[in-house]
Amino acid sequence: MYLACLDLEGVLVPEIWIAVAEAVGVPELKRTTRDEPDYGKLMAYRIALLNEHGLGYREIERVISEMRPLDGAKAFLDELRSFAQVVIVSDTFDVFARPLMKQLGWPTIFCHELLTDEKGRVTGWKSRLDNHKEATVRGLQAIGFDTIATGDSFNDLAMIRAGKQGFLFRTTPAIRDANPDLPALETYEELLSAFRKAMGLK
Repeated sequence: MYLACLDLEGVLVPEIWIAVAEAVGVPELKRTTRDEPDYGKLMAYRIALLNEHGLGYREIERVISEMRPLDGAKAFLDELRSFAQVVIVSDTFDVFARPLMKQLGWPTIFCHELLTDEKGRVTGWKSRLDNHKEATVRGLQAIGFDTIATGDSFNDLAMIRAGKQGFLFRTTPAIRDANPDLPALETYEELLSAFRKAMGLK
């Protein structure tokens, strides 16, 4: 049985940290997993910036409350779910994802936990698993699923390569050029067609 594994940010919704950076006026927060392959290092950098500027979860929550899925994302996801089981595998956090999952029709998501104190200051984060994305698809394969994955960033590559097939979606030129064997797609129509073909569907 096939299972589609999707990244969230950059695939279905805008990059949350970029939106936060623009809203609070801290451009350094625009750094994402497209720029930094080491997620632990990236989160330590983000938390240090938040603390330096006196920002916490409440400011982030306000930004996310105004965010919407990317144009066409809901229709794409609905169509994909009509012929495939789907799991979103993301390095975001449950509290970040919840408002966006509601807008997308509550798809299943595996992600991390954000740690905050009583004042809403971000104190850390709890990873669901080491090497979360690859470990997730390996676990799904162990219970009988053939995974087909897509994502846009460095942290998606292991998940994409671990499965039966995988695709880059709206990625950067640097990531695309470094992985010339992976199909690099730009539209939801192309992505739906690629999933259908990988699953042997017309």
